[in-house]
Formats: sequence, structure tokens, C-alpha cells
Amino acid sequence: MTPPHPSHNLLSMSEHKFTNALAGETSPYLLQHAHNPVDWYPWSDAALRRAREEDKPILLSIGYSACHWCHVMEHESFENEAIARLMNENFINIKVDREERPDLDCIYMAAVQMMTGSGGWPMTVFLTPDGVPFYGGTYFPPEDRHGMPGLTRLLLTIAEAYKQKKEAIHTEAPRIVQELQRVSSIESAPGELKPDILDTAARQLMAGYDPGHGGFGGAPKFPPSMSLSFLLRTHVRTGRPDLLEAVERTLQKMAGGGIYDQLGGGFHRYSVDDRWLVPHFEKMLYDNALLSRIYLDAYLLTKNELYRRIAGETLDYVRREMTSPEGGFYSSQDADSEGHEGKFFVWTPREVEAVLGSTDADLFCRCFDVTERGNFEGRNILNLPRPVSAVARLNNLPESEFLEILARGRRLLFEEREKRIKPGRDEKILTAWNGLMLSSFAEAAGALDRMDYRESAVRNANFLLDRLQRNGRLLRSYKDGEAKLNAYLEDYACLIDGLLSLYETTFEKRWIEEARRLAVSMTEYFWDAGGKSFFLTSHDHETLIHRPRDLYDNATPSGNSVAAHALLRLAELTGEEIWQTWARSILESMAAQLASHPSAFSNYLCALDFLLAPPSQIAVAGNPDSGQARDMLKVVRTRFLPNKVLVCGSGADTELLRDRPQIDGMVTAYICRNRTCSLPVTTPRRLEELLKGY
Repeated sequence: MTPPHPSHNLLSMSEHKFTNALAGETSPYLLQHAHNPVDWYPWSDAALRRAREEDKPILLSIGYSACHWCHVMEHESFENEAIARLMNENFINIKVDREERPDLDCIYMAAVQMMTGSGGWPMTVFLTPDGVPFYGGTYFPPEDRHGMPGLTRLLLTIAEAYKQKKEAIHTEAPRIVQELQRVSSIESAPGELKPDILDTAARQLMAGYDPGHGGFGGAPKFPPSMSLSFLLRTHVRTGRPDLLEAVERTLQKMAGGGIYDQLGGGFHRYSVDDRWLVPHFEKMLYDNALLSRIYLDAYLLTKNELYRRIAGETLDYVRREMTSPEGGFYSSQDADSEGHEGKFFVWTPREVEAVLGSTDADLFCRCFDVTERGNFEGRNILNLPRPVSAVARLNNLPESEFLEILARGRRLLFEEREKRIKPGRDEKILTAWNGLMLSSFAEAAGALDRMDYRESAVRNANFLLDRLQRNGRLLRSYKDGEAKLNAYLEDYACLIDGLLSLYETTFEKRWIEEARRLAVSMTEYFWDAGGKSFFLTSHDHETLIHRPRDLYDNATPSGNSVAAHALLRLAELTGEEIWQTWARSILESMAAQLASHPSAFSNYLCALDFLLAPPSQIAVAGNPDSGQARDMLKVVRTRFLPNKVLVCGSGADTELLRDRPQIDGMVTAYICRNRTCSLPVTTPRRLEELLKGY
């Protein structure tokens, strides 16, 4: 049973008399710890200076607001006055929000993985006063439990070891830093970029495919959005039906599982089982950005209305629950409410009947797997274990009538659920995650002809450019009117990519100009002088024990993979080949890894597919707001064309429309590939015929 933890409720925090140095922060995660009896510092010169002056080791604790076990460790240990006393007497204690400081998270997660073979959050790392890690782990209970060392014993052991073996610890420090630098470097020689890499990677991914429940591997299962995007692209390129089947089965199983919020839309972080039933209930902005996009792409390819519905419900959830009044997108929603994981989302048969009445409730419960026994701690996570059509047949109801009952039930239960105490929401706004969401809204606006999505995308782009820049440089985080922290590679890359998608939706020249300006800054401040790839931090960033790279596609795509894809798009849209040179260098440096470890490099593989395609340049000469142009653009936007760039306007607007005029005053479309253009066409039907060959 999950212990209650009032620590993330700021009202209950105020009951504590003790206030530490986190009280002046804006991060909700740090504020959750501001009234712990632990003398927490944020990562700062003051904390590091105190560690050096007092010659004390640093206890570095890294987590994030929506992390369930972070809350548990806080309640069990950091609110425990005896444990806090041990921490305060023997250590300088630093608390970090990993979402604000991916640089620190990257460095010290790599160290913990080197030391223990695994990692995760909450992350607990012991450092020398110079910031070099010498011991680490993740969650520690307050006392020894289930074979896990207790934090109390660990604190005493580490404190004593630092006093007695300080010289040995400091002697070992350079080796640890060298190893961190080694694992963060790209050691292989640049490789040749060829389609064989894509084919081998697809075979490797499919070797781990779960044909029963979709996805890859066993429990726990994370939504494999980038891998699915790569397989969808590879299906288009090769025609392999098994790849499309794997994508569709995974999308259908996730959409019917408990990992998807069947009432409110949006996806939870991951499933603890292999069939997508029981999630960790936090909802992250980046997951919903990436998943809404793959469902949208699958809809464009297959025209399966399920995928359109899930994409739309996910984006609608973000507009409703995760959008600030200023247009920024919030970071996450917590897994817990009222001290219990998932309480907001689960139901009993009696609760359903009280809302729907006995007849509709019986049908609803049969369809959504709501039973007296329950499927989660005696209550029920709504999910669809069988096709709706099959349940309708079993109950001798026409499918259309049954769907109306379910739709009414979902609406009424959602309205009832809105009366419950909602999970906490992390309202900081991160540039990178907003860039991912911006791209999804912009793409969906065009594909689904949704003006509200377009408005969300435009408002978000304006907000990011207005509020998360200082002197032309991007910032990482915004909350309560304050923007702070130097932006990281992923912030630049994701925003550039999002702005390019917004340009292809609105055809306003401003967005492509802003994207190009940011790309200039990104290459100036983040590129490795050795000429292989980008660093995670800018060259004028705070000096840390080493300068990390963002190489792997994990829960979010790596900054390097997004940068490669965005720069390839920018090269096609502007005609400036220099951008492709940067992107090609990144992909060549990673070539040896792409085929052998595709799940860790799926977004790179999507970028490589774009590079090798080669992309189609679709230029529509004419006023984008005219009826003729809208008809032509609809032909393009309602097809899955992963390796295309799209422009619309006149030759004065973009390089791709120079010397490509309207014919006889009619809106005219040109398709070019490999510097070879088709004959221009002036009707949607002719454009559709041309696109069949691309």
C-alpha cells in the first residue's frame, strides 16, 4: 500500500516551521521540499562553496514533480527529523529538479549507472566538495528493507568513510571523471550512411516486438513512439506489411489500455505490466506530444478513425488541462491525489452506477472492465480488453446504439470525475517540451483542418519567443512570470523543429526566419569543435565536472537527433545546404550505433530516412488563404508524406517558390526531388496523381 505523502501539497507544507533555501525557487519539485527539516540548497555557487569551505561531502538528490517514488522518499526520509539531522550534520544537501537541469541529471545519472548498473529517480548521489561522485543509487528506504540498505545506515556509513578514507576518495575522483568523459564521447569513426542501416535497424526492432500486446519487450512497457515512427516510415519506404501491423497493433493496444485515459484523453507515463493495463499514472507533456504525433501519422496513412480520435483527444487534453493562460504548455500531472497513486482515475461498479443508472452502467462496466474484484487495488482502471463491436454483439445491441451509450457514459463519468481532487500539476514551462508539443499542434492543425489547434500553436510559439529569450538567447524554464536557466541543446533543437512545422501550417515567413536565427545560435554555441555533433550545454555554460553530450533517444528524443532532423528540414526549406552538412556530420558520427541499438536511436533513424529519401519539395504558388490553395494544400496534408517539405505563397516569400510562378493566374503546385521537378499542376486531382509516385 502506498504511504500517504502530504509533501506535495503546499498547504500542508506551510504547517512546518522550518524553511530551507528552496523556498525562493520556482520549480514545483523544489518547492515541495522547501519545508523539509533538511537544510536543502538548490544547485548553486553558495552550496558548492560551503561544501569546500567546510570540507563536507555533498548529498545530491535529483527527481521531478510527477515522480511517485520521489514523493515516497520525501515523506519517509526527508520529513523525518532524525534523518534530516544526520543529513544536516554530515553533508551539504542539494536538491535538483532534473527537468530544469538535464545537464546535472545526465552527468550524475551516468555516474550512478556506472557504479550500480542501473538508474532512475529519485536519484541519490554522494559527491566530493568538488562535485565528483563517489557513491550513488536511487530510492533508499529510511531503514533496511527487502534487501535494500536504509538511508539512515547509508548516511552514517558514507559520513564515516569520507572522514576515514578521504584521501582514497579524492585519488579515485579523476578516474571517475575520465570514465564519464569516455562514455559521453563518440569514439567510432564516421560511418557511411546507406539504406542498409535502416533495414538492419528495422529487423533488430522487430526481433523484440511483442505480437500479443504490441510494443517491444516485456514489463514494464514504455510507449515506443519514436520506434513506431521509424517503423511507419520504413513501411512506406519498403512496403513491408509486418512493420505496419506492428505499429497498428501497438497503437490499438495502447489506445485500449489503462495507459490511456479513457475519459479525459492523454497518456500516462508507462505501464507496469506487459499489456498496457496498469500505468504509473503521471502524465508527461513530452509523451503526449510524441504520441499524438504518431497517432496522427498512422491516421494519415491508414485513415483508421480510431487513430484520429486518439490524436484529437490527446491534443484536446493538453489544451484543456496543460495550457497556461499565456499559451505555454505545463510540464506534467502527478500520479497521486489525496496521497494515493491513481485515486483520481479509478472506479468501482457502484460509483459508475450512481452516475449512469443501472442499465447503462452494466453495459459500460462490461465494456470497460469494471468489476467488483477490480483490476487495481480493489478498484478499476478503465480499459477495453475486447473490441467494442464484440461487446455489442454479446449484448445483442446494434453497434451504433452501443457506441452512443458508451459516449454518453464517458461524458457523464468525466463530468463526475471533474468534481474529484485532481492530481498536482507541475506548471513550469520547459522550452524543449513545448517545442515538441508545438510541432504536434501545428502538424495536426493542417492534417485535421483544426483552426483551434493552429491557434494553440501560434500562441505557444509567440509565448516561447517573447518570454523565454533574453538578449537573443533561449532560456530553459518559465514559471510565475520568471524565465531562467540557459537553454540546452534540446531546447534549441525542439523549438527550431516546432517553428518549421508551424511555418508549414501558416506559411508566415516569420517562423522560418526565427527557426533559422535559432539554428545559427545553436551551431555557434553548442557544436563540438572536433566536428562530430553537438554538446548538451553551450560553450559559455557553467563549468561542471565535464561537458556532456545528449546522444541517446530515451523518453524524449536526444537533442542531437532532433537537431539533425530539424537542420535537414531547414536546408530543404531555405535552399541553404550548409544546414545539411551539420546534420550529416551528426548522423555519420552515430552510424555504427544506429543499426545495432535502434531503440536507443530511433529518432536518429527517422532523420536518416529523411536524408536518404531524398525529401520531396512541394511548392504551391498562390495565396495560402484562397480557396484554390486550400484545396491543393488539403491534398498534401491529408497524406502521410514523412519526407517532404511544404511551402505556399509567392517567390518573394521563400526560395522554393522563386521562378515557380502561377500559371494563367491559377494556384500552381510543383513537386521537386533531387533537383528535378515535375511539370506544374493546377488542379487537386492532378496533384493527387503526382503524389502517388512519391
